[in-house]
Amino acid sequence: MNTHTGLGRLLAATALIGALVGANAARAAELSVVSGAVGNDLAEMQQQLDRFAQQSGHTVKLVSMPASTTDQFGQYRLWLSAGNQDIDVYRTDVIWAPQLAAHFIDLKPHVAEEIDKHFPAIIESQTVDGKLVAMPMYTDAPALYYRKDLLEKYGKQPPKTWEEMAATAKEIQDKERAEGNQQLWGFVFQGNAYEGLTCNALEWVVSFGGGQIVEPDGTISISNPKAAKALDTAHSWINTISPPGVLAYQEEDARGVWQTGNAVFMRNWPYAYALGNSDDSAVKGKFDATTLPIGEGGERSAATLGGWNLAVSKYSRNQEAAIELVKFLASEEAQKFRALTNSRLPTLVALYDDPEIVEKQPIVPRWKEVFLNAVPRPSAPTKTKYNEVSSEFWTAVHNTLSGNGDGESNLKRLAARLKRLQGGEW
Repeated sequence: MNTHTGLGRLLAATALIGALVGANAARAAELSVVSGAVGNDLAEMQQQLDRFAQQSGHTVKLVSMPASTTDQFGQYRLWLSAGNQDIDVYRTDVIWAPQLAAHFIDLKPHVAEEIDKHFPAIIESQTVDGKLVAMPMYTDAPALYYRKDLLEKYGKQPPKTWEEMAATAKEIQDKERAEGNQQLWGFVFQGNAYEGLTCNALEWVVSFGGGQIVEPDGTISISNPKAAKALDTAHSWINTISPPGVLAYQEEDARGVWQTGNAVFMRNWPYAYALGNSDDSAVKGKFDATTLPIGEGGERSAATLGGWNLAVSKYSRNQEAAIELVKFLASEEAQKFRALTNSRLPTLVALYDDPEIVEKQPIVPRWKEVFLNAVPRPSAPTKTKYNEVSSEFWTAVHNTLSGNGDGESNLKRLAARLKRLQGGEW
């Protein structure tokens, strides 16, 4: 009797285990997520996906995108317009929510308890007509990186204005070259004709008091003397303190010059801080970062609001599992991991006071000052036409930097193009 009872229990337990395994297998999904490839984005994302797979039982394929956000957006729009079911989760730029909202599910009902933990402005940026299009993954705001050792060598302070930056950059560049460092340049930034140039140029224009290209009320404000002065000032840097090749630089190109020790100043995003202090970096321990300078006649520093978010495609056949993945990648655990390993700025307010982050990545809490100077690109007022607006803007800026017309004439033409694009309303 006891033998039969024991055998019966064993068989029942075996059946239960089999049922649980079968249930887990049934719920396990194969997901795909797309991600950009700046810095060590892909390696960082893969580490997170491996942890998610272990915890959830789902498998996730990482689909790599080009480094250029402009190219990424073009590919996203093609896939989504075609109702592509192969991609479940999209990693989206902060400016894309109004343009892609129709293709993503509303995450608000699934993350209601988490929303208030994030910076309100970031949640607002991802909300379209009351629908939470994407969940914040990390936020971004660029800063001015500077060679602490070289500024100390020549008795200089971090510059407060673009004029000071240019003068300091030129002096140190010339003196270092005289000592044999012929590869050194004063300042590197993102000058290629793409979304990154829109970010750089918006910072110049705002810092000179020239407005925000298109104002929140839809007014096209870009054609004005202060904005023209900003662009002409940036043009004066080319082949004086910035290499001619900067006109083709994106983020990684600028970082490459900087990290090999060949620039005094660099404009870049927070990810470059952790990489600049890696063991293979020529500038490890030799640099710091500060707020971007103020323009002539301007009143404030300006840093373009950036950041990346996670959206679930409404065409996904695995929406429940995809929502799990988004919640995991946006969680406190994942955001803390990103902050510690790659100096990514959390969107969760509490993490800025996390003792481990404060100790191991002190630049993260310090970046709050940079973040407070963040300005949004005009994606909200221009809505679905933002991509065209940005393209027209970066083209006018690139022409000015290249010497194809001055700031005033190029911005007049830009304003006329934007007026036609506006068509009476955005």
